[in-house]
Amino acid sequence: MSLPDINEFDRYVMNDIPIRLIRLTDMKFVERNEVREHFRTSYIQRLGQPSDTVKYAILSHRWLNQGEPTYEEIKAGTAAGPGYEKLKKFYAKAREYNVEFAWSDTCCINRSSSTELDESIRSMYRWYGNSAICIVHLAQSETVGDIMQDEWTERGWTLQELLAPTRIKFFNRYWMPMTGDRNDKDHKDDIDEFLVSGPLLSSLRRREPSEILETLESATGIPHDDLRRKFYPSPTEVDKRMMWAARRKTTRVEDVAYSLMGMFDVSLQIAYGEGGDRAFCRLIEAIMQAGDPSVLNWKGEAARHHTSHAIPRSPQSFVGYRGLEFEGGRLEMTMTSLGLRVPLVILPLSIHSNMYAGHGYSITLDCPLCPSIRIDVDTNNQLAPTDSHQYALGIVNYSLIDHVPGIRGKSAGFILYRQPDLFHYLPVCKPECTEFVGLRFSSPEERFTEWKLVDEVGLVQVDFPNIPDEPVCYIDRQYLQTVYL
Repeated sequence: MSLPDINEFDRYVMNDIPIRLIRLTDMKFVERNEVREHFRTSYIQRLGQPSDTVKYAILSHRWLNQGEPTYEEIKAGTAAGPGYEKLKKFYAKAREYNVEFAWSDTCCINRSSSTELDESIRSMYRWYGNSAICIVHLAQSETVGDIMQDEWTERGWTLQELLAPTRIKFFNRYWMPMTGDRNDKDHKDDIDEFLVSGPLLSSLRRREPSEILETLESATGIPHDDLRRKFYPSPTEVDKRMMWAARRKTTRVEDVAYSLMGMFDVSLQIAYGEGGDRAFCRLIEAIMQAGDPSVLNWKGEAARHHTSHAIPRSPQSFVGYRGLEFEGGRLEMTMTSLGLRVPLVILPLSIHSNMYAGHGYSITLDCPLCPSIRIDVDTNNQLAPTDSHQYALGIVNYSLIDHVPGIRGKSAGFILYRQPDLFHYLPVCKPECTEFVGLRFSSPEERFTEWKLVDEVGLVQVDFPNIPDEPVCYIDRQYLQTVYL
């Protein structure tokens, strides 16, 4: 074996598995260096990927209100109580999968070390994804049907624990397997024969292979296909994925954001105490750097961001998101002191009709450049329609070739408005012409404020006539403008 292969193995062990594991033979902690030495010879003999050799079981569960074993207790050998009993049952199931090491978030993290806690939170998704088997204990379920009411499906951190592993096994409150499948994510996956030992195999009974995934789909809102196939984390399909997190709860408010880093493949500095709003704003800003327009597909009240009104408050902002098409590619989004800097295709709109509806105004807008387009908007009192307001459609899912924008038949955009900039208005003086010889006087054009989002409306879909779904219609580059939202 060549040296680069050994280097790959070393990099994997020192960076892509948990900081420490529990050795099942003696229940002692082992650090990465020991794990590396333990598996090095097997890796050289076996070849393949490091993850094929370095195998460990990982636990997913709902924490008890009290009594979970700590790092210090396990290290000192003084752990006891219901949490420790749960941990021992997890060890027993892990042994049945013929793995030598295991990991649990209750006791394998030294939480007194801020550096270790930071690395653990940032790496958690990867650790679950690299496990040989994820053992899920559903403490409130006896049957598959009980999963619908189990708190495990409602917690923030268990979302990534469900998505990341390629092999997962569900056990009920009595630590009995909930299906007859070796891998509950894919009934056709036999894992590896050497992973599963006789006692576990003999206890498994066959049942409808898709039942548990169908139940999980109903309980979590995650489509069956996303649960079954290998999930690839990325800052894409943000609207769809945020919906999965919308009903989940966390004990610490910052964990709403931190628990989603892995799913979106972004990294944040961990700063407990910053507050949930600030943490979620940082998450959205990190996601925006990838340029996927789906991050803008939300509606409702904006976050209390210091410069922008284009940041949602929480995953709940994406509930009921519109099924819009975002096939135009990446959108340049940069957070600045003036707001979210983003280039949009700006098409003028005018008021066709408006009606006061108690809570605000119901306005119908049309587009002078395409008279067949009509857009209905419900606004709050802030946007009482006046002759001085200007309106526009800011399209986000356009294509761009050599700075020439192309729009699709089904376009998605913001409703924008602006008004005369009275702050910069100065009185105009025209002196008597006899006092000046040959000096020409002129009046400046009316100045407007920057474009602003119509509050709580979100993106709208506009269907342009005579433009098929696939091709794009290229328009003059004058319509491409950079705005600050």
